[in-house]
Amino acid sequence: MTLDWNNGIRRATMRITTNNSETMAGPREWFTGAVYVDAVATPSGPSRLNASSVHFTPGARTAWHTHPNGQTIYVTEGVGLVQRRGAPIEVIRPGDRVFFEPSEDHWHGAAPTRFMTHLSLVEIDEQGNTATWGPHVRDDEYGSAPAIEKESRR
Repeated sequence: MTLDWNNGIRRATMRITTNNSETMAGPREWFTGAVYVDAVATPSGPSRLNASSVHFTPGARTAWHTHPNGQTIYVTEGVGLVQRRGAPIEVIRPGDRVFFEPSEDHWHGAAPTRFMTHLSLVEIDEQGNTATWGPHVRDDEYGSAPAIEKESRR
């Protein structure tokens, strides 16, 4: 954004960045099931923000992982599941925001019978890393999720 002053009024010049990146399939090393990722923002200049729209098919999920500067996810559609190491699995829905602390081991993904899309917001570290990936979430771990009916809402 460029700022200029005209008659004492601050005006900003709008900048539109054309989306020319294609949807990427999530790497098998990072995900179980079919997951698709659309870039929203990539680090540039002084900004360290990396933002993606992540689309999970039913039953798809991340592997266990951590983020050096934490992670915020914001659910835009569907029903999902999140878990931090040692805690119960929780159900998430559109409008829910989840923050994972820096280096907190966790996973997230779609419920078994529902699609789920979330925005992922992370800051890269000094070496340009956004995450450290661990083992895949086992089927028995994933299968211990609570029911997703509205009554199970926290």
